[in-house]
Amino acid sequence: MRTSLLTTTLLTALLGGAAFAGKPQSESWTAPNGARAQIVAATSISKERLERIDTLMQQYVDENLIAGAVALVLQNGQPVYEHAAGWADKEAGTRMSVDTIFRIASQSKALTSTAILQLQEQGKLVVGDPVSKFIPEFAKTTVMVNGSAVPAKRPITLRDLLTHTAGISYGTDPEIAEQYRAKGLGPAAGIGWYTADKNEPICTTMEKLGSLPFMAQPGEAFVYGYNTDILGCVVERASGLPLDEYIRKNITQPLGMKDTNFYLPKDQRARLAAVYGTGPNGKIARSGNDARGQGHYVDGPRRSFSGGAGLLSTARDYARFLEALRNGGTLGNARILAPRSVALMTTNQIGDTYNEPGMGFGFGFETVESYGASGMEAPGSFGWGGAYGTNYRVDPTSGLVVVLMIQLMPNGVDFREKFASMVYQSLLPQ
Repeated sequence: MRTSLLTTTLLTALLGGAAFAGKPQSESWTAPNGARAQIVAATSISKERLERIDTLMQQYVDENLIAGAVALVLQNGQPVYEHAAGWADKEAGTRMSVDTIFRIASQSKALTSTAILQLQEQGKLVVGDPVSKFIPEFAKTTVMVNGSAVPAKRPITLRDLLTHTAGISYGTDPEIAEQYRAKGLGPAAGIGWYTADKNEPICTTMEKLGSLPFMAQPGEAFVYGYNTDILGCVVERASGLPLDEYIRKNITQPLGMKDTNFYLPKDQRARLAAVYGTGPNGKIARSGNDARGQGHYVDGPRRSFSGGAGLLSTARDYARFLEALRNGGTLGNARILAPRSVALMTTNQIGDTYNEPGMGFGFGFETVESYGASGMEAPGSFGWGGAYGTNYRVDPTSGLVVVLMIQLMPNGVDFREKFASMVYQSLLPQ
């Protein structure tokens, strides 16, 4: 008898019981050739089909393509699948478990973006505000054009940062890399986004960023980069609290996310999964102890709170956050956002500017605009992932919250794509 798929009763209790209340399926999109009717009809989870994921996960572990993984699927707030496979630390002989802690990197962006929308609800900012209102060093930014830095055509706004249309990259572009390196950014910061080794507050780092040239004019292109780290500084300036304290008081603590932090308490070191990377032969190799490997999340300076890439979490914790968003901003007795704020975040805000056909980008989330653009996800779905291989999706049409946790950087396997297909092939008509 399979033991990795917990009973609904047990896991519901662990995740907070009735806190996961259902939300009606979306009725807000259409599709040709009867596709919408088929998709809306196929919303009943086949647990037998879901169990195929077990075999897939074990195969990738056995073939040394991944060290291990944790997967969690909720439907309408109820856990329908949870499985841990492989190793959290293969060399130490530590098995992967459902409460293993992972570096979630860019999945941090969703929480920081939520904090910005909370502060708008509190009247402490509006998303149309110029960044310079909170960080004066952004009053006169420049853009690299044909090898020269020219003045930006207009001020960068918080909206630009939320949608990654400020023109700000991670500073590894050849035209600007050396300038960024000189300021401790870009190539000097791991792969650009890493700040856990910095012995300075995030606002100090972002003030330096404001003096550097960016890669596109504000509002003219989707450029993925330091945008949400800047927003983390804005949260600090607008709220008067360090980013870690703000997120703890206003998001993770109300939602019962007890294992989500910027740095791991040293007594929980054994719960942190090790980082591996895909080697030249396609097999995993344990990463080093530097910024591109295990990092400084336990023994580092603990001063830089990266709103764009700094958090650690578990599958269960992150699922609680996503379920609150799926529910329009509430989970149990906690409300972290109003429904209309959630709608802003999860609706395409940049038209055709996003560079993936059939996809869009809201305030912190990639959005699915047409069926087939992102596997079998229905239009209206949203999500993102992290550099260490973690990934999440929310599909309101099917009531799904899907979380996959691995630690693989660089990631040269197709496990995430196959996992997503395995989830969606389990949806059948009632």
